[in-house]
Amino acid sequence: MTKRKTYNIFVFIAFAAISYPMIMGILKKDNKPNLTGIVINNVKPDSLLKLDKGMWFSGEYQSLKDDYNNDHWAFKETFVRLNNQFYYKAFNQIRVNAFVLGKDNYVYSEGYIFSAFGDDYVGEDKILSKLQKAKIVQDSLKKKGIDLLLVFAPGKGEYCIEQIEDKYKHPITHTNYQTYITESKKLGINVLDLKAYFQKLKPTTPYPLFPKFGHHWSFYGECLAVDTIIGHIENLHHCDLPDIVWKKIDVVDSSRSRDADVLKSMNLYKNPVQNMKLAYPEVMFEQDSTKNRTRVLTIADSYWYGPVYMGVGQSSFAGGQFWYYYNKVIPSPTPGEKVEVWQLDLKQQIESNQVIMLLYSDGNLPTYANTFIEDAYELYTNPKGYHARIAKNKTIKEFEKQIREKPVLLKKATKKSQDLQIPLDSAIKLDAMKLAGIN
Repeated sequence: MTKRKTYNIFVFIAFAAISYPMIMGILKKDNKPNLTGIVINNVKPDSLLKLDKGMWFSGEYQSLKDDYNNDHWAFKETFVRLNNQFYYKAFNQIRVNAFVLGKDNYVYSEGYIFSAFGDDYVGEDKILSKLQKAKIVQDSLKKKGIDLLLVFAPGKGEYCIEQIEDKYKHPITHTNYQTYITESKKLGINVLDLKAYFQKLKPTTPYPLFPKFGHHWSFYGECLAVDTIIGHIENLHHCDLPDIVWKKIDVVDSSRSRDADVLKSMNLYKNPVQNMKLAYPEVMFEQDSTKNRTRVLTIADSYWYGPVYMGVGQSSFAGGQFWYYYNKVIPSPTPGEKVEVWQLDLKQQIESNQVIMLLYSDGNLPTYANTFIEDAYELYTNPKGYHARIAKNKTIKEFEKQIREKPVLLKKATKKSQDLQIPLDSAIKLDAMKLAGIN
């Protein structure tokens, strides 16, 4: 009898353990996990089924329902964090796509390590072809009183090369950065080499220019970069811009701003101690409306987001926009609506600025400026061909935008990019072409 009671107790405990997550999922009103960097499907499939009954018979509804339930079960956040904590402690791994741990807890985008050692080198011919087009664009814009500026920004891989694991290290033959700098100078292209500037500061800087748990410049590094960019544009365009200034610097050992952006994406159960002193200048911009008249359009990667949050566009660049990867327009010209570059009149947009700045960090040099240089080159040398091509690709662009804005579709594209080991944009384009009926 005692054995039977014990058996019944174990059955009850097992049943309760299995049922508990389901019960909590029903009782909890909001089961959306608070996780950074993970695409969560927030659209309930039931609402889609009302619009399209065929989803039930095709099996699509069931697939979407499974995906939604997987994203919203009661303990998803807890178990994801515990799983990530296990890999971090047991194997010194971080569960962030394309990021790795280096020595002394430094985190790196693996692509930026490859960039530092030239493993992503695209070749002199490809770089030279792009720069020759950039030179023609620069000369065409100069006739209209517009200056083109190419900025090469430092990435964490090369700047913090000492903390990279030894397995990645080997003799360096060529890098995209070296070829871009050398050939740009030969062609007479306007260049600002922020990478060389940061390397010059490295031995004497009083505060870190890259944080351990961040992917981008430290906030202090961003301030120095912005100050240098403003001064360079003033010399290039013969203008006077509102300066960035600071009199006080807070030095703390807990990151602020974006200085631990990767740490957030690591989604750990318990974060490690941040044993690095970081500096935070209390920045202000010169308040002089007579100086804030040179409109600067910035086409850049994620390294420019920090200066955007700082207010550079409004305070010093006369309201100039930021085109994120030559795609997303920030701030949106239509409030409340996400606008992408392809939806704009490129010629009109370019010529409403006095300076066009292309700023990319070394890890993104294989696709420097995305296709802006090629588009602008065709626009000013063969406008008829440019407009015909843009009209032809409009349907695909519309579907690409739809995929980026719908978590269900974006999640599928993200999985495809991981499975095929291709960039997310390439996976989105493949799905967009499928939706458009193009093989």
